[in-house]
Amino acid sequence: QVQLVESGGGLVQAGGSLRLSCAASGRSFSVYAMAWFRQTPEKERVFVAALTWTAGITYYADSVKGRFSISRDDAKNTVYLQMNSLKVEDTAVYHCAADTRKSTYYGDAVFDSYGYDSWGQGTQVTVSL
Repeated sequence: QVQLVESGGGLVQAGGSLRLSCAASGRSFSVYAMAWFRQTPEKERVFVAALTWTAGITYYADSVKGRFSISRDDAKNTVYLQMNSLKVEDTAVYHCAADTRKSTYYGDAVFDSYGYDSWGQGTQVTVSL
């Protein structure tokens, strides 16, 4: 498994921007996809965005398309989530996730939490009016 540490959350006004970071570390690991999910007290973990490692394909939830962007820096073993035009409904704890077992290669697993075996503790994003 790989260890994931998120950062960059905080309080921002609606319409503002934040950039989340997810730093990966561990002994000799291979990553096949990384993703961001978000969770509120009322909902289970919900898919936000994903990036496949080999092909570099990106996926987004409909609710964030055109506003959020997932990217990576291989030299820093870090994945980013750039969030623009933030809305109050984006308020959640954002979790970074990694697939080190190729689980996301099958079906729609890239969009579901079961496709990922490593998780960060999360970073709080709060969007105010």
